[in-house]
Amino acid sequence: MLTDLPNVLTLSRIAAIPLLVALVALHDPRADFAACLVFAAAAITDYFDGRLARSRRQQSDLGRMLDPIADKLLVGAALMMLVGQERLSTLGLYPAIVIMLREILVSGLREYLAGIRIGLPVTRLAKWKTGFQMGALGTLLAGDTSAKLLHLSFIPVSTIGEAMLWVAAGLTLITGWDYLTAGLRHAAAPSGGPGPHDVLPKQPG
Repeated sequence: MLTDLPNVLTLSRIAAIPLLVALVALHDPRADFAACLVFAAAAITDYFDGRLARSRRQQSDLGRMLDPIADKLLVGAALMMLVGQERLSTLGLYPAIVIMLREILVSGLREYLAGIRIGLPVTRLAKWKTGFQMGALGTLLAGDTSAKLLHLSFIPVSTIGEAMLWVAAGLTLITGWDYLTAGLRHAAAPSGGPGPHDVLPKQPG
């Protein structure tokens, strides 16, 4: 049901997006720090909604649909605001493009594989990718202005964030290739149907 706690947490990520966008648009150090906190809180719900769904046995088709949508909307909004507000350097644009293209690729694969009832299991590497990606975006949203606000201007926050974004992009390429080859393998199968060991996970990461 939509009112189950895991689904409420998932929907809270979507609800946080307008607030996140508004805070970044303010161009204020305190707003930047608040945007980082909002993004961090939203990212944390991604961990707890799945954990709660499994522990409470509240996993559902609705939750499996909403969860990756909420993740991609949150990541996409953060990336577009960082680019639009010129918070990324020219070099920082490239990992951002890689991440966005990978999200579109995985969404297409999910839609195709769902039609033939095949799921892509979440790999440990995909979890590392998500961790670096969320950490990078939260750090970039905070930016150097937040460091100055906290009297930590000696810390190159934006540089650290972009370095993390490059790591996330590298992991994104690896996991994206894994999912693409898996999808093509299923597409090329003679029957086009699921095998005895195919699973339907929460999301492919």
